[in-house]
Amino acid sequence: MENGADVCGIGAIERFESFPQSFAPTDIWNKCKSVIAFGIALPKGLFDVEARLIYAHYNELICTVMDELLLKTAKKLEETYNCHAVPMPADGPYEYWDAERMHGKGLVSMKHAAAACGLGEIGKSTLLLNETYGNRLVLGILLTDLELESDPLVTGICIKGCTKCIDNCPVHAITEDGVNQKACRTNTYGTNARGFGTVDCNRCRAMCPRNGH
Repeated sequence: MENGADVCGIGAIERFESFPQSFAPTDIWNKCKSVIAFGIALPKGLFDVEARLIYAHYNELICTVMDELLLKTAKKLEETYNCHAVPMPADGPYEYWDAERMHGKGLVSMKHAAAACGLGEIGKSTLLLNETYGNRLVLGILLTDLELESDPLVTGICIKGCTKCIDNCPVHAITEDGVNQKACRTNTYGTNARGFGTVDCNRCRAMCPRNGH
């Protein structure tokens, strides 16, 4: 928390036994005994302005801040507890990419790992929902060979019967079966005339009653 995290949770490796093959923490590092997940919240005000440049800039910046937090924490853990720690990139690079479907998968799913560490639950939008910060968290995890006690799992944050994220998606990318990444990506990410990256849609986050706003 001293390194800038708003929330932190721990999951013993047993929590990750159901993760898909090749995407579990032990597929990255077979000596992993625990996962520590962190979240840094985007400011509420970013949801009050047009998404495009401002939202895109700070969403990318917070991913960099998260990477720095993970690196500092990993080094501190190793120095303090004579252990090993592996910080995972917050937002790429990653290996899996289905070009036709524009479908990517991280080395380990940050949101599912965060849920397994007690930071929240996965909502209908497939975003992590946290009790305090809603869906505004940028997530990061590190792996360690320390044997740590798991934090309690969290449920009941996503409102039963609520379909605002589904109903307000302009390209109908969100369904009960998940998110069509190709539809979402082509609608969401762009470039302005100057060549700066833009985020043209964040309605699933902004319209959610659990966005911590």
